[in-house]
Amino acid sequence: MFKMRADADWRAIPLAVSLCALACATPAMSQTAGQTAAEPAPAKKRPAISNAKPSSPNATINLVNLLVQQGVLKEEQAQTLIKQAEDEAYVSRQAAKDATAKADDAAKAASAASAAAQPPGTRHVTYVPEVVKRQLRDEIKKEVMAKAQKENWASPGAYPEWAQRIRFYGDARVRYQGSMFPTGNDPFGTQNYNAINTGSPFDPFNANGIIPPSYNSTQNRDQFRLRARLGMEADLYNGFTAGLRIATGENSSPISTNQTFGNNGGNFSKYALWLDRGYLSYQTWDGDLKISAGRFDNPFWSPTDLVWYRELGFDGFAVQAKHEVFEGFTPFAVAGAFPIYNTDFNAGINLSTDTARFPSHDKWLFGGQVGFNARFSPEYTFKFGVAYYDFTNVQGQISSPCSVNSASDICDTDLTRPSFAQKGNTYMPLRSIIPTVANNNGQGPGLFQYLGLVSQYRPLTVSGQLDLGHFHPFHIVLDGEYVINTAFKRSLMNPDLIVNNLTSSVNGSPQVFNGGNQGWMGRLTVGNKEIKHLWDWNVHAGYKYLESDATLDAFADSDFGLGGTNLKGYFLGGNLGLSENVWATLRWMSANNIAGTPYAVDVLQVDLNARF
Repeated sequence: MFKMRADADWRAIPLAVSLCALACATPAMSQTAGQTAAEPAPAKKRPAISNAKPSSPNATINLVNLLVQQGVLKEEQAQTLIKQAEDEAYVSRQAAKDATAKADDAAKAASAASAAAQPPGTRHVTYVPEVVKRQLRDEIKKEVMAKAQKENWASPGAYPEWAQRIRFYGDARVRYQGSMFPTGNDPFGTQNYNAINTGSPFDPFNANGIIPPSYNSTQNRDQFRLRARLGMEADLYNGFTAGLRIATGENSSPISTNQTFGNNGGNFSKYALWLDRGYLSYQTWDGDLKISAGRFDNPFWSPTDLVWYRELGFDGFAVQAKHEVFEGFTPFAVAGAFPIYNTDFNAGINLSTDTARFPSHDKWLFGGQVGFNARFSPEYTFKFGVAYYDFTNVQGQISSPCSVNSASDICDTDLTRPSFAQKGNTYMPLRSIIPTVANNNGQGPGLFQYLGLVSQYRPLTVSGQLDLGHFHPFHIVLDGEYVINTAFKRSLMNPDLIVNNLTSSVNGSPQVFNGGNQGWMGRLTVGNKEIKHLWDWNVHAGYKYLESDATLDAFADSDFGLGGTNLKGYFLGGNLGLSENVWATLRWMSANNIAGTPYAVDVLQVDLNARF
């Protein structure tokens, strides 16, 4: 099959060597790491040249054997070629083995680094469905947003959750008030009993002829006044609420937060702020039941200020309940207990003996009210209520015989005098002073007196309000209220004992008590029920009649007749919106005394109001 030439064996040697090297190197390079690891031991028998048919699995050996058989190579040459090929193959396998070992080491190092970068508990999921990915995104987003909202780092303009449960509110009012006194007022007849009872006792028979403190009802007044209030209410979860409010005021009076410009020292002196509200409340049953404790707004419904001044704060405890028994009809009830005077531990008493100590004389207000709110249609509503109040221990008590030689002496019923009053109630001297040489045997001077209330006070009030909203947003509202002091006893109004609310003596005729125990008030309002927006408006007019002892003058309206009871007259006014939550108010009130000495006053109020 092959044709032999003489020089063929020499020319074929380089070709054979190359083929052998290529044939030995190729399988060595193509071997896998596993195959490398299974390299035969050195002691294994090497393949030998044979004349038999190629049987070695090694193609190079078979080729060399074939060349020997063809006479191209001698057997010695073949052995040399086979050894060279095996050596080169060994070198190649050893290099592959080293590379594999280094690759294994690198893989192990990479695995260790990856494990170190991942915290314990990390799970590897080969495949995550899209719905699971979306769920994971939503949960992570929700968690991150909740944390961001709580820590306020994602929305700098938004308040954190705890701050959103706090609500601030407030208002400001600047007022001009003109008080005009017509001629005919008694310059000495309107005594200021509150000034006497909150200071040193007064001696009406003083040697200098000084008259008792009294209201100047003959000189007109122009006043500019400021009222500013700032409140906060916090939702405490589970129905609990806490609130605080501070307000201006010339003094601690319970019925006014006005601060008159130029008062309290004048010369642009700074004004004081007072704690006007401070309370905790609890609401449940969808707001139908509310329990309050502290100092809070008037819990009793009152459509007018006949009995309660509208800004009066109540100290104590109150429970308010309501429930709609059927559509449009909601009965309600209110009950409460309120301490209005608590005896100081010191009581301002400096006694020479311990046995002369006086008992405390705490005063309370207890009250209850029932009523209903009926809605006949979306346009017509009617509200009605009946309330009963009991002021305990407010009646003055005449002292036991008391020795008084100076203004610093005390008697055992001094604490029964009112700690705050306006004007209107009937008063009497409290001290039964022992006649001595020091007081000219009871003829004075030296008869220092405090004054107390003659009557007890248990007012019963009936209140009603009819709202006609047929022309909504304009309404016609009728308010009415009636009060009677059920504890009043005319027999106690002894002209020889009482000091006010008496008729004038004409030609020596005896004086008689001409006060009373009833009062009523009616008011008509037309326009927007509330003034919130630009050009919102309403006007009102009404009449008020409140006898001297219908209720305590301390807590009645402080504007009509400049405050208190024993007043009658009319009033009118209106409101006009100037902007959102800004409005102007105009009021005119004309009042006259019902009983006692002549007293009349006309009051004009012009207000600029704002709230937020």
